[in-house]
Amino acid sequence: MKTAFVIIISLLLYVSLSAQEEPLKLGIAGLTHGHVGWILGREHKSDINMVGIYEKNRELAQKLSEQYGFSMDIVYNSMDEMLKAAKPDAVAAFGNIKDHLSVVEACAPKGVHVMVEKPLAVSLEDAKKMEALANKHGIHLLTNYETSWYETNFKAKSLLEEGKIGGLRKAIIRDGHKGPKKIGVSKEFLEWLTDPDLNGGGAIMDFGCYGANLMTWLMKGKKPNSVTAVTQQLQPENNPNVDDDATIIITYDTAMAILEPSWNWPIGRKDMELYGETGALYSENANQLRIRLSTGYSSYTEETLFFKDRPVPYDDPFSVLAAVINGSLVLERYGPYTLENNMIAMEILQASVDSSKSGKTIHLE
Repeated sequence: MKTAFVIIISLLLYVSLSAQEEPLKLGIAGLTHGHVGWILGREHKSDINMVGIYEKNRELAQKLSEQYGFSMDIVYNSMDEMLKAAKPDAVAAFGNIKDHLSVVEACAPKGVHVMVEKPLAVSLEDAKKMEALANKHGIHLLTNYETSWYETNFKAKSLLEEGKIGGLRKAIIRDGHKGPKKIGVSKEFLEWLTDPDLNGGGAIMDFGCYGANLMTWLMKGKKPNSVTAVTQQLQPENNPNVDDDATIIITYDTAMAILEPSWNWPIGRKDMELYGETGALYSENANQLRIRLSTGYSSYTEETLFFKDRPVPYDDPFSVLAAVINGSLVLERYGPYTLENNMIAMEILQASVDSSKSGKTIHLE
């Protein structure tokens, strides 16, 4: 009897482990986003199996097929065709931002989970439709930000919560690069990045979303009181239809955030400065964090910390997606990937766009 019990337990453990090791069947919606190389060129891991790709541009698909080695047999001309043939568990969207809504509209009723590249949507209206579909059909809807992989940002948040620099009073978050055309993105990527209908705006959406996402996370889901934004177009020859520089001021009861998304930085950057009552934290990149603590009027101590990349599965967005779906990872409330965070981030972005167009401060309810 004891032997039989041991055999049954062993079989159950084997089945459980086998189920955990079953790779996530991942579909790809679109190949025009420049970040698609993250999945196409991803080193082999047992957690993900790319089973299908939807892309209407056969020439682009063929070029990427030759570059990354995937078979054109898994490339389909429509989303429905890909979903029916490949039967993915989840879909990662790598087309224009406007298409995020149509991806969720196609996937959610079939119970297929979705991860989109930042930002969640081109508008708050689209985001609300996506949220309603995700909730109705019980799917995970994640948004991927590069800064979600930065160990320095997580350490900065931890130090802030420990009271290392006192209460937060001001945050300055700067993101961007020289501009899509100047850094040489593909023509397919450039076409929609500089289209206000397909991208929702220019730099204000493309890079403003990082700061909106991080502030919502740092403030634990608290909405700002007001949003004021100013945009400029400093490269009309390269970005004729959208802004390429923005400054967004966000106010809270006890703090203020200044977001500086731009396609005019001479050097690409994604950094964050947090100023508290007694010191400051400088998250300079993915691996370097400086801590300054006040010792007088202008004197301070300074310490520089260096970190390795985030631990598994947080070092890879597709590993995060797989872990969330298989239940081995529960994301923190208002964490950067979460829908609840990104709905508030979209409120901030929508208010930013509205403010920049009207010249008025937008007060959030």
